[in-house]
Amino acid sequence: MNRATGDIELGLLLDAIYRVYHYDFRAYSEASLRRRLHSALLHFGCETLSRLQERVLREPQTFAELLRFLTVQVSEMFRDPPYFRALREVVVPYLQTYASLKLWVAGCSTGEEAYALAIMLHEEGLLDRALIYATDINPESLRIAAEGVYATDRFARFSENYLAAGGRASLSDYYAAAYDGAVMDRRLKKAIVFSDHSLATDSVFAEVQLASCRNVLIYFEKELQERALRLLHASLCRKGFLGLAMKETLRFTALADAFTELVPECRIYQRL
Repeated sequence: MNRATGDIELGLLLDAIYRVYHYDFRAYSEASLRRRLHSALLHFGCETLSRLQERVLREPQTFAELLRFLTVQVSEMFRDPPYFRALREVVVPYLQTYASLKLWVAGCSTGEEAYALAIMLHEEGLLDRALIYATDINPESLRIAAEGVYATDRFARFSENYLAAGGRASLSDYYAAAYDGAVMDRRLKKAIVFSDHSLATDSVFAEVQLASCRNVLIYFEKELQERALRLLHASLCRKGFLGLAMKETLRFTALADAFTELVPECRIYQRL
């Protein structure tokens, strides 16, 4: 297949997904989409994107399964420990001045970062006055996140991250072993609302003191990156905080002058 035909097939598939299921991947990074769709073709046994499009249009379950390939599924508790240590040491003193707190984890995947934030807030005496909105576009990821059950063999890595991030106890204090995995503590779950939200199509839904959107923008083309950043900016209260991932930056974006770099090495910004 030549490149022109491939481009047409990709465009038609993404248009079909948007029209039928209202998920908009049209401004996602093309290189990333092609890698993910190549894996999807192998999984579904489809030779072409046109064949995959036909199945997606006729079989809703195929689209639900395809979402696993199109959305980011990589998540880890206290991923990038210096980021969480910087939140604890630099941002938390500001958060402690608020009578009530709202935080937003955009692109929360299966919820590990939201639980990590809840643990940090608990240890800093802030969880009882905090509400964490954790959003994603994948219903299956949100279901897993809301259940808060993770494979026990992942917790050795989680615990290393937790201690490196400045954890003040033992991570085992925050989960209970069960026959099918480790269940996160009910105190943490009560502080988190998991819900569907798309940075590509939805609008601002709350004013928050901290928005954490990490390893999401790298999958967007520049236009969608700008849209997402405008949403995040609009959601933040005056002098609110924005956290990005190490490979992401506000430099060279339209929002660069709307923030100051609070902890540059950890990509933590403060709204001006």
